Amino acid sequence: MEPVPLTDQEFVRFRDMIRQVAGISMSDIKKPLVSGRLLKRVKAHGLRSFSEYFQLVMRGGEEFQIAVDLLTTNETYFFREPSHFEFLKSRILDHWRPGRPLRVWSAACSSGEEAWTLAMVLDSSLGAGGWEILASDISTRMLDNARRGIYPMQRATEMPHHVMTRYCLKGIGEHEGTLMVGNALRQQVRFMQINLNAPLPDLGEFDVIFLRNVMIYFDMKTKQEVVERIMPLLRPNGCLFVSHSESLNGVTDRLNLLQPSVYQKS
Repeated sequence: MEPVPLTDQEFVRFRDMIRQVAGISMSDIKKPLVSGRLLKRVKAHGLRSFSEYFQLVMRGGEEFQIAVDLLTTNETYFFREPSHFEFLKSRILDHWRPGRPLRVWSAACSSGEEAWTLAMVLDSSLGAGGWEILASDISTRMLDNARRGIYPMQRATEMPHHVMTRYCLKGIGEHEGTLMVGNALRQQVRFMQINLNAPLPDLGEFDVIFLRNVMIYFDMKTKQEVVERIMPLLRPNGCLFVSHSESLNGVTDRLNLLQPSVYQKS
């Protein structure tokens, strides 16, 4: 028997839950998305309604994390918004001479394409040992995918051919149509579950932080709180990148705009 369709009242419960946990604001137009992503779990448990599933989720444990993962997933791809990587190379990497590894944080890495793209760019400019990357996300399922480093080729249409040849392995046989990030990059990328909407662990300071395609889901108050948490982790003169569809206007006055979507700490 099919579960009863998601009601408005049930949608509000899940919307409030994900807002409280992850700071994500969902408008009413997201109701079909919530229904679509959670319906398989409702069916998997043999439940009759989304209300019954909500009660299961709120007991905590594994199902709570599964629901959070499903409602916070953000699909991405390699070399998304390429001007950021061009800026990173020409304005930062080409002039990097501090005598220590460059530290970069991919703060909402989703399934990992951003972190691996950063690794390719940093390695090609600074060589092995000249950099390190922390990649984090609230979703444990996305982090598992990121660690595996295996993706459909469609996610790499923006990746230059010479970069793919150097850093990736193409799948053959039953794995045809996929690519795998090579072992050379894996030693310097660390993946970690972090909720940006909660107090941050001791991560040290970073020269570059990518906080892209996540602020669009936050209201102004949550944006201000997230940036305030991140600021102590950004070194003086360090750069913060947001997506081209995002802005920190009104969020903080402690960062200087270098170009659209790229900010520098005073």
